[in-house]
Amino acid sequence: MYFRATIKYIFLVLISLFLIITAVAVFYKPTYAVSLNGEVIGYTENKAELQTKINQYMEGETEEGIAFAQIDSVPDYTLCLLKKDITPNDDEIYAKVTENGTKYYKYYAITDDKKEKVYVETFDEAEKVVAQLKKKNSQNKNEIGIVEKYDTETKKFTSVEKCVSKLYEAPKPKVTYMASISSGNVTGASTKKVNLGISLIKPISGIITCRFGSRGSTSPTGHRGLDISAPTGTPIKAAAGGTVTTAGWNSSYGYMIIISHGNGVQTVYGHCSQLIAKKGQKVSQGQVIAKVGSTGNSTGPHLHLEIRVNGVLQNPQNYIY
Repeated sequence: MYFRATIKYIFLVLISLFLIITAVAVFYKPTYAVSLNGEVIGYTENKAELQTKINQYMEGETEEGIAFAQIDSVPDYTLCLLKKDITPNDDEIYAKVTENGTKYYKYYAITDDKKEKVYVETFDEAEKVVAQLKKKNSQNKNEIGIVEKYDTETKKFTSVEKCVSKLYEAPKPKVTYMASISSGNVTGASTKKVNLGISLIKPISGIITCRFGSRGSTSPTGHRGLDISAPTGTPIKAAAGGTVTTAGWNSSYGYMIIISHGNGVQTVYGHCSQLIAKKGQKVSQGQVIAKVGSTGNSTGPHLHLEIRVNGVLQNPQNYIY
């Protein structure tokens, strides 16, 4: 009797479960409740498909020209049963999730001397502009750069031809070099001020004891630079940033340093008592590179300063002091 009652009870439970499952299957369907910031905003039957669409929006694949997009928060999904007469609202959910999204556009700025001048849509266009400027031997060809940009607003794009026209600078005529400098003669020197493309600062403060081109016991054919008197050990600063190409002993110059600043511009620091910067080192403007001395062919502690452009000596007083 006990066994029969147990079987009967189990049978009734199974029938009840079957009826419940059947009723659920008839009137309900498994789905996902979608929440945003803790608030249910809708239901979807295909969580993967909806999330893929949202991911494509964030990766910039849903609209041409968009690099990526940011949304305030991503949705949460909770499995639940939904009445079959209620329709999932994937499109409304997608719109709700992306309505406050921030879109970022990708484009390219073409710079001249690190300043943004024009904008193009693709990297290929930017490369064509640079290539044409180099082919035309534009004066500023070495100052042209390409910068990848991202912004919430697009810029006004310029065609390759107009970019080249706007950025092109005709090459400057070659400087005529003359032998006569002040009261003396300096081989390979220029009497005209040329554009260095950089600004210089005074390496030291002191009294000028020998000017560019003047003659004396140490420069019978014309002084190649500028001599500034200062006590031994006075710190010598780099007149501009660049790379140290020479740092060592050089007969009449004594201990000397040469810094290359690009575009053929060099500054020379002679008669030092101590060299601080090393060959191959990159230095910044104002950085201490050496100390004043009287080494080499010198009559007293001072800095011998030269400025060279493509190997041609320039008068330092055209730029500093």
